[in-house]
Amino acid sequence: MYLTLLQITADTIPSIADLEAEPAEKLSLISLVMKGGLIMIPIALLLLTTVFVYFERFFTISKATRGDKNFMLNIRDYISNGNIDAAKMLCKNTETPYARMIEKGIMRIGTPLKNIEVAVENVGKLELYRMEKNLAVIAMIAGVGPMLGFLGTVTGMIRAFYDMSVSDQISPKLLSSGIYEAMVTTVAGLVVGILANLAYNSLLSLVEKVIYKMEATTVEFMDLLQEPA
Repeated sequence: MYLTLLQITADTIPSIADLEAEPAEKLSLISLVMKGGLIMIPIALLLLTTVFVYFERFFTISKATRGDKNFMLNIRDYISNGNIDAAKMLCKNTETPYARMIEKGIMRIGTPLKNIEVAVENVGKLELYRMEKNLAVIAMIAGVGPMLGFLGTVTGMIRAFYDMSVSDQISPKLLSSGIYEAMVTTVAGLVVGILANLAYNSLLSLVEKVIYKMEATTVEFMDLLQEPA
């Protein structure tokens, strides 16, 4: 009995030593992404599209929020003094959505107030459309990204189980390696979806600020036209 235990111990020690001597495989981000398969290509394209659209829209919308803080004060002075041409020139030189709205209103001075208000609102709708351009693309990516990730996981799991079915030796390592490779696409899709959702809501918040500025400027302009001479 004692000799048998000694023999088992002697046989086990070299095995443990061999396992410890075997270097652990390091898992880098690049190799992990590469293991995701072909489905990672459209996911990567969605990520690049999100980044491009976000920064393009961010700078465009941020530019729309800038402008002279004394813009409406100057417009009021020009219109009160009858200097319509100076008011138009100020609007042309102020490259903001609300300046283009006021310019359209100034061009309609002399017509009924209702016509002026409608003209200003129509320009505002066009400006809003320009600001919201491509925001729907980011919203779509926020939904499509995770779905592509899940699709990659399903196809990866199918491939993993197929490899097990044709393999002569089924081991936990074979199963686990196939599963973690399949889960890579899920993580990538969720990351893209989260980033796209954050980008969309961030841009939407900027657009709402511009809309508030446009509405406030329109109200102030219409009040100016209704003031007694």
